[in-house]
Amino acid sequence: MKKYLYILTVLMAFTSCKKFLDVKPTSQIEQDQLFENEQGFKEALNGVYTLCAGPSLYGESLTFGYLDIMAQNYDFTDVGYSNIASFNYTYVDLINRNTDIWNSGYRAIANCNYILNNIEKKKNLFTGHNYELIKGEALALRAYLHFDMLRMFAPSYKSKPNASGIPYVTSVTIKSTKFSTVSQALDSVITDLKTARTLFRSSDPIVSNYTVGYPGDDGNPEVSDPELFMQNRRQRMNYFTACGELARAYLYKNDMVNSLAMANEVINSKRFPATNGTDFNQSDNTKKDRIFYKELISCWYINDNKDIKNYLLAAFAGDAPLFSPTSTQIDDIYESGADGADDWRYRQWFFKTKIGSSSIERALLQKYLTNTAPVKNLHPLVAPALRLSEMYYIAAEASFDTDPLKAMNYYNTVRRSRGIGNDLTEIPAKADFIDLLLKEARKEFYGESQIFYMYKRLNVPVKATSGISYPATDKIFVFPLPPDEEAFRNN
Repeated sequence: MKKYLYILTVLMAFTSCKKFLDVKPTSQIEQDQLFENEQGFKEALNGVYTLCAGPSLYGESLTFGYLDIMAQNYDFTDVGYSNIASFNYTYVDLINRNTDIWNSGYRAIANCNYILNNIEKKKNLFTGHNYELIKGEALALRAYLHFDMLRMFAPSYKSKPNASGIPYVTSVTIKSTKFSTVSQALDSVITDLKTARTLFRSSDPIVSNYTVGYPGDDGNPEVSDPELFMQNRRQRMNYFTACGELARAYLYKNDMVNSLAMANEVINSKRFPATNGTDFNQSDNTKKDRIFYKELISCWYINDNKDIKNYLLAAFAGDAPLFSPTSTQIDDIYESGADGADDWRYRQWFFKTKIGSSSIERALLQKYLTNTAPVKNLHPLVAPALRLSEMYYIAAEASFDTDPLKAMNYYNTVRRSRGIGNDLTEIPAKADFIDLLLKEARKEFYGESQIFYMYKRLNVPVKATSGISYPATDKIFVFPLPPDEEAFRNN
């Protein structure tokens, strides 16, 4: 952690998320000024969310394109994107992008640690359950960020659990944080999430007194609490985020028992209702749910960021979209020649058209379109962080060895919720089941980057519809560290 040993700048946002306070806590006096009251902690925490929702992390690179390019979801003639799709890690733009992600991820982690470093000293400042909520969110964010750094920049647990992984940074210090092994870093992720989950259990409104809904629903269900900090809990780390992320982490560790338990805790909570077909297939765009909004356990709010909105338009729409698959690719991914023809996602997420003078029909992703102002969307523009459907995929995989019939039911439940009424009832071999699960998850996570992590965790080849296949090796799955960090990997 060379760069952030010397420059630890904390970017804090005011509650409105429109104004920022840039603080360099180089002395205890400056830290005391920042954290002199409860509001300061809230603003500091909001600053972490704003950084996470920025283009270097989940507002662009780690949701809308980068990892999806590597998952072979698009068709490119552009040399730059082709270099990314072919895992050319010597390509300068790819080196710079990796460095930006690493630096931004650890900057956000450093901000979490400033909060956690000060909150115990100032516990008497907090009212109600805000101490538990703020500490829980900071811990959950720290774990979430570290887990994604681990999933990108280190070998998978399945591949090399004892290999050097990433630094798991838990303190504010000028000393170098040693690299943990993959197994050690994963255990630290789990420890932080378990602590956050315990803190959330007695403090988070989403556990008991909370109804998921669209903005504008009767009673404004997610914004009805008089305290702003308690509103829109799905746009923050929350109790069920901690459970869901634990399900991910345990699965990464091949701990099927605990992974299944955490996934089922989210599923059985009934907090996240399956999207109504009328809402998803709505012809009136002002009433249309493009992303299965109610099913999002957690998401990054980016609705007010004009730069990201413009990026999304350039990426997926217009006369020259950056990321556009061919119609043939989409037909193949969504298996339109079979059950996929009925898939809501296939029918609603893609607009097929020929661009310019090209004779090749392309499929433009509609998932992140926003209506032209002042017409409002049914829901805000967000980047998904954790979905209910993923909990079903995790539960299916985690239960297959002990109860394959139940695993098939989890699998079929998601398909039915996406308009595919033809259940698969025959129990396949384990390898065939994993293949089915990968195909299904690729459809669900299109444009969200999660499927690449799944390929890596399962150590399976990355296949393109063109027939090209990239073997499952660390050469493609382990992102190189930034050049100025490489020397510290074996410290």
